[in-house]
Amino acid sequence: MQITPSIHAIRHSFRIPIAPGVALDRFVYSFLIYGDTITLIDAGVAGCENDIFTYIRSTCRDPSEIALIVLTHAHPDHIGSAQAIQQATRCSIAAHHAERAWIEDIDLQNRERPVPGFAALVGGPVQVDHELVDGDIIETDEVLGGEMLVFHTPGHSKGSISLFLQSSRSLFSGDAIPVAGDLPVYDDAATSVQSVKMLRGIADIRFLLSSWDHPRRGNAVYYQMDMALEYLRKIQMTVLALSDEGVTDPVELAKKTASALGLPSEAVNPLLTRTLVSNLQTRGLKNLF
Repeated sequence: MQITPSIHAIRHSFRIPIAPGVALDRFVYSFLIYGDTITLIDAGVAGCENDIFTYIRSTCRDPSEIALIVLTHAHPDHIGSAQAIQQATRCSIAAHHAERAWIEDIDLQNRERPVPGFAALVGGPVQVDHELVDGDIIETDEVLGGEMLVFHTPGHSKGSISLFLQSSRSLFSGDAIPVAGDLPVYDDAATSVQSVKMLRGIADIRFLLSSWDHPRRGNAVYYQMDMALEYLRKIQMTVLALSDEGVTDPVELAKKTASALGLPSEAVNPLLTRTLVSNLQTRGLKNLF
């Protein structure tokens, strides 16, 4: 899908096994920025290199033109095919320094943050060639001559980044902005809220390009961020209310919260439990929203 003259979005569908015979249908986006070379933002799960290469060829470009992959964070649906793409193109890899260990050592990530089906989602580790920090500028070699500004947007993970391509006012937000009604995934509830609020403060965003939502443009950009903040507030209020009622067991708290939010009961796993329970740490924080 072409978003602007130089930005293309590719939607990857995949499945996550959550119980015997039961799997969640999920999708994730990768983004291409075309110039004299190609910059790829996120690599999807293992096997997505085929989708990416096929799409590039369909636009009369060649996969060998990929010079840089920017990974918004280290989770499996973002790094899964990075190794295969790097081996095919010899491109460089850039990511925040806080994500480096999990990108370069996928066994470490799987031990510290086990995800159902992890081994099938990640093709292998890659070395990070360029460590990114908040405020860095990436020269994208983009047709219209834009620079891409790096924002550190933790919460979903410690080293999550978002990227703002100034020439087209396009924000690549990774998984920093949750989708209202969808499964929430973050490590730190308060920091996630702060990151969304910071992104909401960027003026004149024309395109919102999230990894787990369809591309948005115009007025829908800020509306999506407002809905994300309202969703985060609703999650927090639900968790704290249940805690006040005496629900203290983490799994029971997650099950009751998921039910109140209308989330499927089969989705309550250690990852979702950790996300929801993190809201307990927001108790007493003033002016969070």
